[in-house]
Amino acid sequence: GSLYQQSLFMRRYFDLVDMDPLSVDGALKALPDGDSRIPIPKSVQDGISLTNVSFTYPINSEPVLKNLTLKIPAGKKVAIVGVNGAGKTTLIKLLARFYDPTEGRIALDGVPLPDYDLQQLRKSVSIVFQDYARYDLTVQENIGIGRIEDIENRALVENSAQAAGADSFISRLKKGYDTVLGKTFDEGIDLSGGEWQQMAIARAFMSEAPILILDEPTAALDALKEHDLYEEIARHAADKTVIFISHRFSTVRMADYIAVVDDGQMVEQGTHDELLALGGTYAKMFNVQASRYV
Repeated sequence: GSLYQQSLFMRRYFDLVDMDPLSVDGALKALPDGDSRIPIPKSVQDGISLTNVSFTYPINSEPVLKNLTLKIPAGKKVAIVGVNGAGKTTLIKLLARFYDPTEGRIALDGVPLPDYDLQQLRKSVSIVFQDYARYDLTVQENIGIGRIEDIENRALVENSAQAAGADSFISRLKKGYDTVLGKTFDEGIDLSGGEWQQMAIARAFMSEAPILILDEPTAALDALKEHDLYEEIARHAADKTVIFISHRFSTVRMADYIAVVDDGQMVEQGTHDELLALGGTYAKMFNVQASRYV
């Protein structure tokens, strides 16, 4: 049974191994053998800066980001807001170097991202996308994948689950952290959308990366769980640089700094109070959402 279960994943694994990184259209190209880069710093000292960044996907003719400039200070929590299709998720992909800008520069601590070792850079950035992964593995493995070298470290896995608020429902599972998730196997159980999302966030915490990026991390959570999660993020990620995208302004207000993107351009930047006083795009979006509760 165990051999059969493992074989189900082998085809996907070999398909991945057999991929030619130079043949993926538009994706970041592999470096030549022997190419060296600067080691990534263990902690962010100055922050991330985007200077006149523009980006066009290879299959498109119109730019998604246009001359965008933004400073993300080290150790701060920065929210990126805007309507759907504004370019927010694309911005995150550039920060992780899934792609490089068509124009402009992105730098970490003053050093352009391409100058850093790519593998180390990826390990320094932990991302939870809206379309988060659901692995048909045990709870322990689902979270431990966040730092594969410590996948069997139960203490680290449990700490990560607690930080994401996932420990409360994991403890109610019959086999706890040894419970198989998903429907691939007979003994597997499925989770709710919110519980899967908490698993993804726990996986991000497991990585202990100094830069944490969250793309609509609480979309599947109710208001109470959302509040509890952000309390945990504030505590667990106190020394991290946190970037998050959210349409919920109760969440956005917790940010130290807010950047407003519209049609691929940076249109407003500031604190919540500053942007409300400005009376622009942010204020309009906030007031529309707030009116539902009055």
